[in-house]
This record gives sequence, structure tokens and C-alpha cells, in this order.
Amino acid sequence: MNFDFSEEQVLLRKTIRQFVDNEIIPYIAKWESDGAFDPAIWKRLADLGLMGVCVPEKYGGSGMDYNSLAIVCEELERGDTAFRTAVSVHTGLNSMTLMQWGSEEQKTKYLMPQAIGEKIGAFGLTEPGAGSDVAAMSTVAVLDGDDYVLNGQKTWISLCDVADHFIVFAYTDKSKKHHGISAFIVERTLEGFSSKAIKGKYGIKSGNTGELFFDNMRVPKENLLGNEGEGFKIAMSALDNGRFTVAAGAVGLSIACLESSVKYSNERQTFGKDIGRHQLVQQMIAKMEAGLQMSRLLVYRVGELKNKGVRNTRETSLAKWQACDFANKAADDAVQIHGAYGYSDEYPVARYLRNSKAPVIYEGTREIHTIMQAEYVLGYREDKILSNMLPKWPFED
Repeated sequence: MNFDFSEEQVLLRKTIRQFVDNEIIPYIAKWESDGAFDPAIWKRLADLGLMGVCVPEKYGGSGMDYNSLAIVCEELERGDTAFRTAVSVHTGLNSMTLMQWGSEEQKTKYLMPQAIGEKIGAFGLTEPGAGSDVAAMSTVAVLDGDDYVLNGQKTWISLCDVADHFIVFAYTDKSKKHHGISAFIVERTLEGFSSKAIKGKYGIKSGNTGELFFDNMRVPKENLLGNEGEGFKIAMSALDNGRFTVAAGAVGLSIACLESSVKYSNERQTFGKDIGRHQLVQQMIAKMEAGLQMSRLLVYRVGELKNKGVRNTRETSLAKWQACDFANKAADDAVQIHGAYGYSDEYPVARYLRNSKAPVIYEGTREIHTIMQAEYVLGYREDKILSNMLPKWPFED
């Protein structure tokens, strides 16, 4: 594995870091208070090519590799989790899934406008009674003439009120369980579609999260993604990309925790010396650094596998689990280092702690990933090659 970044990747990191420092960090406190970030920032993200990082140029994207996507997510989450989440959902869960499973007509109609930032994509899998247990979903789709009629509900959907397109999963044949789930491209403008934001979240307060409702919503047959019954495979392949971006973002959160803690440790004094001179503070700083470096190695290893088009469910699961756990612990220690100030909004570390908890839960809880890793080691779980070829970089036309 080559640990050297290309000149393009070095420039990309520098560009995103400057963007975060100038366009996010100065305003994030107000956006948190308002419960939403300025929608105008979508255009600025698009102008930087961040809405289609890994999308091939022929579809309007930047054509960068997967580790470039990791760099983007890492640097955006250093600013705030809400912005990494937006890119994760729009690019990782939606656009990359369209790229892998969509027909040429679907890519032209939906992927291209998303890649250039004209439209926003999102992903609808979780339901009130179906999170880790995907087969427990109750949303159904019934073929009626040239349309599928969808009825049901999704919850904890990022970008619920701002996305234009959603990849939504529903049963087309419940008797087949996992094999009876299908995927659909849903437009917000369809009759019978509605959304509602969830208020009072513990963290990621500037991000839009909520519920989707489908009331006899008619979806054209040509909006079926893949074939009937392939929905579960499509969802799992999407999660391999989504979890990768979540893990990369967790690296960025660890960086933010470490940078804030180092700065404070060199400024705050107790007992006549900088608190960074105290061994127990040094211990927390050292653990942050170790967790950061281990997480980064796991993430970029997954990126290389993705670049080669190699199935990476096991490696992605491990990276997501460990990077998110490390970030959560780093945020907890960052608050401790800041003492009473860490418990206030005067410093950003309280926000880091609130934000760090969600990634430990979504896109596979810590417990789900623990089970997955144990089952791989014990030989109970085996990844079968997906019928659709995994995208390999450089992406071919």
C-alpha cells in the first residue's frame, strides 16, 4: 500500500481545509443555534467539485479516487459533522449507488445533476421498526400498470427536507424476505410524498434529519433501481460506501478534538505550569494521537481496496467501528481536558462530543459491527461477490 498522497490530493486537502476554516468554523455556532446551515453553502460545495468527488467526469463529477473522497470527508468533519454527513449521504449513499446500479438513462437523469450540485440526493432505508434488522421494514411497493405504488415510512433520514432525489427501499414480495426487497429512485415532487424534520436532536444540530412518508405514491417503473428483489444487495453495497465516508469523517473529528486539546493544553495553566505538562493530560493526548493514526490507516486501506474494485465489506465495517469509537473517546477526553469550559459552548469540544455519538449508532451500530467482525473471524460470515461489478478507479467510460 502506498502511503504517499498525490499532488492533487495534497492540494485537495489544503483547499478543503481553507474552505472549512473560512466558510464553516466561523458560522457553525450560529447554525447550531438555528438548527440548520445556510443553504447557499451547497453552491460553494458544488463549485469546489465536492458534490461529485468520485463520480466519473462523463457524468459531471470530478473523477477522483476513493481516498480523495476520504480526504474530503475528513476535512469537512473537522469543521462539523453535518457537512460530512451531507456529502456522505449525497455522494456515498446515493450517487455512488446510482453509479454502480443505475441504468444509463437513470445516470443521465439523476446522477449528472447531482454530481454538478444542481440536485441533492439522499437515502431512505431505516424505518421506525427496522434499523439494524432491515428485513423488518414495512414499506411496500405494488406494481400497478406502469407504476409502483409505495406506502410506508422512513425515519432518521439525513437531508429529508432538502434532497431532491431519494433511493428508497420497499418490499415488492414480502414472502421472499431479504430477496423480496427492491430499490426505487423517488423524486420529492411525486404526489403522495412528504417529509418532516426531527427536532430536539442531541447532536448534529445544524444538519437536517427526519422522516419520509409515502401515501399511495406512484413511482414510474423506469425508476426501479436494478432488478426486483435486488434491493438488499443494493442497500449493502451502498452501506459499504456510506460507512467508508463515516469512518473518514470520524478521523476528521479526532483531528478536531486533538487540535483543540493541544491548543488549550498549551494555553491553560494550573499549579504554575501548562496543563499539557501534567502526565494524565499527556495520557489523553497520546491516546487521541494513537486512535487518530490507527483510524486513518484503516480508512485509507479501505480506500485502496475500493480503488481496485475489491469487495471490502469486512474492512469497511472494521474501519467504521474503530474510527467512530476512537472519535467518541477523543471527544470525551477533549471535554475532560477543557474542564468546566469543555462543558460550555465557549469551546467547540462539547459540540464534538454531541456529534461523535451519532456515528457510533447509524450505518450499523457499534454492536452490529462487533458481531460482524467476530463472525468473519469465526468463519460464520462470508462475502459473496456482488453480481454487479464494483466500481474500480480510474473509472472507465
